[in-house]
This record gives sequence, C-alpha cells and structure tokens, in this order.
Amino acid sequence: MGKPNSKKEKLLEALLQSPSYRRADKDPDFLSRDELRPVRLQLELLKPELIQQDEGIHSTVVVFGSARLCEPAEAQRRLVQAEEVLRQQSDDPDRQRSVAIAQRQLALSKYYDEAREFGRLVSGTCQVDGRCEFVVVTGGGPGIMEAANRGAADVGAKSMGLNITLPREQQPNPYITPALCFQFRYFALRKMHFLLRAKALIAFPGGFGTMDELFEALTLLQTGTVQGITIVLVGRAFWERLINWPMLVEEGLVSPEDLHLLHYAETAQEVWDIIAGAQLVPPHWAPNSTRRP
Repeated sequence: MGKPNSKKEKLLEALLQSPSYRRADKDPDFLSRDELRPVRLQLELLKPELIQQDEGIHSTVVVFGSARLCEPAEAQRRLVQAEEVLRQQSDDPDRQRSVAIAQRQLALSKYYDEAREFGRLVSGTCQVDGRCEFVVVTGGGPGIMEAANRGAADVGAKSMGLNITLPREQQPNPYITPALCFQFRYFALRKMHFLLRAKALIAFPGGFGTMDELFEALTLLQTGTVQGITIVLVGRAFWERLINWPMLVEEGLVSPEDLHLLHYAETAQEVWDIIAGAQLVPPHWAPNSTRRP
C-alpha cells in the first residue's frame, strides 16, 4: 500500500527541485541570462543608491590613483629587494628595468601618504555633527584607493569603495566602511555612482583606470552634461609629463577655457583648499540639492 505514496512523493520532489519552480528573484541561473541584463542594470543602479540614502550620504569626493603605489616603507623594501636580485646578475636588462621601476615607485610613494592625509582632512572636516558631506569614494582597491579610505578610517569617518568584478581575483581594501562597500558587475553603472553625488574628483598618479575616469569626467564637464565638480590633479610634474595639455589647444582640439577645468596640487592641504575655494560655501548641502548626471 505504501508504494503509490512513495511514487507520488518522488514526483512531488522532482517538481520542487525543478529550476522552473524557483521563485524568479531567488533563481541565480535565471537572473544571469543575457535577456535579464536590463534587470541586472537596474538592480545595480538601485542597490548602492538606496543604501547611500539609508546611510545619509549627501555629497562625495572621488579619489582616483594607481592601485600599484604603496606606502613609502614598502616601496623602499621592494627597491632593496630588486637591487639585491640585480647584484646576482648585474647585466640582466630585465633586472635593471625592475630596479629603475622600483626607484620611480619609491619616488611616487609619497602620494600614498598624501592620499591618506587627504582622506583624514576632508573626512574630519566634513563628517561632523552627523553630517555625511564630502564622503570619500574610491574604486575600493589597494594603493592610492586604500590610502584615501584609510585616511577616513583614521578619524572614524565613513568612506565608500566601488569594487568591480574582474577576471583576476581581487578584494576590496579593508579600510572601507562595511555598509558602503559595493561590488559591481558593470563598469557603466559603477561610473555613474562615482559621479552621482560627487562635488570633486581628485586624480593622483595612476594608469589606464585613473585616466579613464578622469577623461570621462572632463568630457561631461566640458559638454555641460554635469556641473559643479572640481577636478584636481595631484603631482603637476607627473601629469604634465604624461599629457601635453597645451598641445590640444594649439591644435584646436579643445578650447583654452577647457583647461580651466583642471587644478593642480601637491599636498592634501592644497587639494582641500582648492575644493573649499571652488565650492564657496560650507559643505552642508541637503539631499535635494544633489546634482545628478
């Protein structure tokens, strides 16, 4: 007599285990389909937005820079290590190149300290009395990004990290406020969140990623798509060696006034002085004053 029930139970179990029976919002295979990309884009826009609203984030300052720059002590250690390897085979061009790069990285490592100091300065100045203005936002990785998040953590302030899923495994730096550590699948949505609340964009020496974000922000400002973002390049010698800005004007490719979008600084204090001067008013904007691209 038990056999029919046993068969019935097996049939029911097969139904319950069928992928089609999963609720759509709990079915990762379904949500990962190409046809669901518009839904994923919407979710990736909404989740960080709603969390930032819950956390009271009114305005932000974005810090970009190389993930490969480290603290001066670590840069010095790497140089010593590269020099030791070179001594074992002094005519090896690859080892010579490694030493030269380590020397340059040591020279640039001062910007780790400046990024950290900027994180401390802007966070300690603006996140007081429960306000969340000029909250530091980074790409969430190591190097300059870690330094800026770390500076905010030094003074017990909030900071945000917008991490991205990459082919090579990587993790967010540990100094981001846990409630404000986000992971993105789509670069486009990540870029939007960098600028949605931004009052300033600070670019320390960096590579492709830093230049990508910098030029995108410059284009949006040049075209009038967004307004009110102050752009500061830290390390004038680096940036002028990297990019021949006057040549763009000489060739008629940009207007002379377009170069007024750029400001230069060498120290964290200089960066903050430029931002404070450009905004002209104390940092106490309300949520409804946030300008959105």
